[in-house]
Amino acid sequence: MKDNFLDFTEKRRSIYSLGKREILGETEIVELVEQAVKYCPSAFNSQSARAVVLFGKSYQRFWDIVSETLKAIVPEKAFVATAKKLDSFRSGLGTVLFFEDMDIVRGLQEKFPLYAANFPKWSLQSNGMLEYIVWTALAEKNIGASLQHYNPLIDEAVVKEWKLPESWQLLAQMPFGSIEAPADDKSFEPIEKRVKVFK
Repeated sequence: MKDNFLDFTEKRRSIYSLGKREILGETEIVELVEQAVKYCPSAFNSQSARAVVLFGKSYQRFWDIVSETLKAIVPEKAFVATAKKLDSFRSGLGTVLFFEDMDIVRGLQEKFPLYAANFPKWSLQSNGMLEYIVWTALAEKNIGASLQHYNPLIDEAVVKEWKLPESWQLLAQMPFGSIEAPADDKSFEPIEKRVKVFK
């Protein structure tokens, strides 16, 4: 059986057909996210990443917020397809919300002005690694997920709904659940176009 890190990176795919079959308990999923947050690298060990795990009514409420927000701005005819997509996200077990605490980023900019322009970029890089760690860890457990970006449209409503610090900037949402249908086939550009080696 394949069980090394690179094999799991192959297994990690965008899964849109989610179900509610419990593969891991809620406690185990939270522990998985906590471990990813704890050990994810960050510039200057800033540890600015934040995560919120939503289950049950909170999970459904999140996708209600997304739906209500989009319904107000998407033309009625186009919203039919949007609603179908959102229903696929709400059909799973939960959603992980990924944030950056911008107070920490701004604090580093003030403390190290020479690198001030870089801290927001480094912050995004770190959060991207966190998202990837969580996504790959879920895939390793046979839990499907995808990465969505309805921010910044929903930011204010999300912070208000769960009484989060205003300094938390929402970056991505990851609905997850049992895999009810596999990911579509994926094509790849020739690797020699993408990787160069010089000696």
